[in-house]
Amino acid sequence: MNRELMEALDTLEKEKNISKATLLEAIEQSLIQACKNHFGKADNVHVSINPDTCDFGVYADRTVVEYVDDPAEEISLVEAQKISSSAQIGDIIKVQIHSDKFGRIATQNAKNVILQKIREEERKVLYDQYYGIEKEVVTGIVQRVMGRNVSINLGKADAILSENEQVKGETFKPTERIKVYILEVKDTPKGPRILVSRTHPGLVKRLFETEVTEVQEGTVEIKSIAREAGSRTKIAVASNDPNVDPVGACVGVNGSRVGAIVNELRGEKIDIINWDENPAILIENALSPAKVIAVMADPDEKTALVVVPDYQLSLAIGKEGQNARLAARLTGFKIDIKSETQAKESGDFYDYDEDEDEYYDDEEYEEEPEYTESAEDIENPADAEESYEEEQSFDEGAAPAEENYEDEE
Repeated sequence: MNRELMEALDTLEKEKNISKATLLEAIEQSLIQACKNHFGKADNVHVSINPDTCDFGVYADRTVVEYVDDPAEEISLVEAQKISSSAQIGDIIKVQIHSDKFGRIATQNAKNVILQKIREEERKVLYDQYYGIEKEVVTGIVQRVMGRNVSINLGKADAILSENEQVKGETFKPTERIKVYILEVKDTPKGPRILVSRTHPGLVKRLFETEVTEVQEGTVEIKSIAREAGSRTKIAVASNDPNVDPVGACVGVNGSRVGAIVNELRGEKIDIINWDENPAILIENALSPAKVIAVMADPDEKTALVVVPDYQLSLAIGKEGQNARLAARLTGFKIDIKSETQAKESGDFYDYDEDEDEYYDDEEYEEEPEYTESAEDIENPADAEESYEEEQSFDEGAAPAEENYEDEE
């Protein structure tokens, strides 16, 4: 048993996470390469390795001839009969090659083949490891600032935080621990090239999945996110359980959950709203904290007109249009915001309640109040009787007309 080789392979397998089968394959290729360097060719060479004991042997298939012209592929009858007494001219004999007799150059080349294979496998393992966590959030340590880019150590590999993926105004110090979103993993000859981000909306989503158990379990679902990194984020959430408040679950007790995320994002404001399948309600929620009077949404055109009170117009639009811009990204609608006065002047909004009040207040259509005269209101009871008789005479006068109509018939 080749104990030393087995121990070396076990150590490499643990430290580099490279399988023993791959390492044995590298040894096989290195021995074949050594034979090629020693004999000038290795087409007839094959290697036998026992994976359990790590014992190996190198053999060459040679043809039995009377006179040897090519020692790499031929063997004399006399030499062949030393290996097999029944050997005859024209037979193929398997001849063992002793690798310890290889020259220094052949040995060095074999060593390089093994090292090259180990490096390739190590790069492949690293690529597979980080490619598997692409679009996830990891904690890294700031290594150094390279111009406008920052090198982040992720454990077994370094990542690059480019200027475009940095939040404006953020600064980093060496050895500082930060959370980053793995944007992309590329396979290169020098190893995996990992690009990370601090501005991607996915960073906020993954942080909520980490902090909020209900989101991680799927009870609360994050429907949409709109983010302006370093300033403000709007996130729409919905609950798959009627007994669970999605906004309350994300906020946490005394704001503990959302507070932890805000701290990680270094003070970035986060608005959490309820998701609704009705576009009008969703847009109204998205414009929070502004109050909305009416929303007229067109789902086909993906456009919406929003009417807000005059004093809420600036709040609905937000500083430099930020609130309206984020609401549009969150809902996917092109939103036009108008104040109540502007909407009425342009004819886009009609206040039915106000117009109805004006309609009834108009003197032209004002109904006269009913007046019912009681017997108590008449000072002279005789007048009341006279009035009653007049009423009777009106009824009596109506009766003959009816009779005349019947007679005519």
